[in-house]
Amino acid sequence: MAEMDQTLTMLKELTDAKGIPGNEKEPREIMNKHISPFADEMTTDNLGSLIAKKTGKAGGPKVMITGHLDEIGFMITHIDEKGFLKFETVGGWWSQVMLAQRVTIMTRKGNIVGVIGSKPPHILPADQRKKAVEIKDMFIDIGASSREEAEEFGVRPGDSVVPICDFTVMNNEKLLMAKAWDNRIGCAIAIEVLRRLENETHSNEVYGVGAVQEEVGLRGAKTAAHKIQPDIGFAVDVGIAGDTPGISDNDATAEIGKGPQILVYDRSMVSHKGLRDFVTDIADKHNIPYQFEAMSGGGTDAGSIHLSGDGVPTLAITVPTRYIHTHAAILHRDDFENAVQLLVEVTKSLDEEKVKQITFD
Repeated sequence: MAEMDQTLTMLKELTDAKGIPGNEKEPREIMNKHISPFADEMTTDNLGSLIAKKTGKAGGPKVMITGHLDEIGFMITHIDEKGFLKFETVGGWWSQVMLAQRVTIMTRKGNIVGVIGSKPPHILPADQRKKAVEIKDMFIDIGASSREEAEEFGVRPGDSVVPICDFTVMNNEKLLMAKAWDNRIGCAIAIEVLRRLENETHSNEVYGVGAVQEEVGLRGAKTAAHKIQPDIGFAVDVGIAGDTPGISDNDATAEIGKGPQILVYDRSMVSHKGLRDFVTDIADKHNIPYQFEAMSGGGTDAGSIHLSGDGVPTLAITVPTRYIHTHAAILHRDDFENAVQLLVEVTKSLDEEKVKQITFD
């Protein structure tokens, strides 16, 4: 395997950090470490979204580039008398990807490891064996023998629970596996865009944002956009990859490695036509590959950004990713690089005149 270069090290640090909605401190500190050297000003909103401002031209259009810091996980709700933990899902989980998976419980006394359990199939009637176990019937086993012992370990209701999957460079070194691509890849794109704008001339005030609580309703992007009042908004997130067995073109068409996705439609937003055309024209001009994507379900932080203030022309640019909302997702490094390049070229091409033109296109 290749040595970990600077970018891979950043991606590892971001994805290994633990942060479910409402407890994004770890990923925020990592993002702050990597983005602050390229920012003129660092602030947060009062929910904890990180905002890095980089000025090309003071008073120029405000361009907001937003990844979200949070990842899906669980929250402890109850400890039973035998020391097993009941939990609530935080963000969208499909029951079939959860059983027998290892998790980290973040307690006040430190992190402890557990495993998601349920009744074994051997004692279930035949008809029940064929059915998926419901999330309400699952629990987390931390090896405690009683409620008192679990409490001694430091466990309390409200504690965060995070999937375990170390950042892994696969045999094809362009393919990267990690637990929290959704959406530390967006945070990485925001960091890298600011880094690459370091010595570039442009006419805008660029904001690289790590928003909190996206997975529970696009919440931090709402408060961050309220604080920034952007003129143009971008949400950078993961998208669905349709290149694994059993998926038809009717379901999803994108392939990893074939470029970032321009999201034309999802449940949270109809993409802004003027901005969509502007971005794809820039991509064509610079030979940056991209794929169109539409999702009937789900949304991105663009859903909150475009409704902030008096309304903001906004577009979601996503990195096609396999197995999102599971313990282990896979994406392609080239898609990350191309998403960054696209946003850098777009930013360099934006100015007050273009923003006016885009808004009413």
